[in-house]
Amino acid sequence: MIRIILIDDHAIIRDGIRSLLREEPGLEVVGEASSGQELLNTLATTPCDVVVLDLNMPGTDGFTTIPLLRERHPEVRILVLSMLDNERYVVQAIGLGASGYALKSTSRAELVYAINTVAAGQPYLCTVIGLALLQKLHSLKSPGSATAKAASGLSKRELEVLTLIAEGLTNAEIADKLFTSKRTIETHRQNIIEKTQAKNTAALIKFAVSQGMLAD
Repeated sequence: MIRIILIDDHAIIRDGIRSLLREEPGLEVVGEASSGQELLNTLATTPCDVVVLDLNMPGTDGFTTIPLLRERHPEVRILVLSMLDNERYVVQAIGLGASGYALKSTSRAELVYAINTVAAGQPYLCTVIGLALLQKLHSLKSPGSATAKAASGLSKRELEVLTLIAEGLTNAEIADKLFTSKRTIETHRQNIIEKTQAKNTAALIKFAVSQGMLAD
């Protein structure tokens, strides 16, 4: 059973999330808080596995709360659930120690998946944010530029494939666009993963940010 504490300064939001999760097997909401400080007080008597944390709160906001949680309760996973969709907030929250980031507009199915993912120790970004950030890869210089080569060591064709992946194209669609086989695109995709050491969308975005591959 994954134990969850909800942190949001709006009671109606907490009630809504609790209602969404009530019938979900394997998940249990064990507490609520309206601020970061209240969360820390709650954790003193109510252990949990995942906190679902809003960022924009009065008093001790989410950005302040995340490092405090990492210091005092390193075993607790942090899933940000926010209306803030700007990549700067996403990168800041992940950089501070959040395990995942989802928008309040996300579906129940995706929220449940996000909670299970971070509870398992894996990073998570919701689909909307993941695609939006990956499309920032269009800011890469030409494939032969020093920045692109230094950033990842990807070949010209691999950078082309990566850009099309960022646009949300499937392997088959990329193969059609580049006039090659689906198997070839699968090979390029595997090479990209190996060269960047990014095993999933969240890890790829963190790599791209660290290498200056995303525009401000």
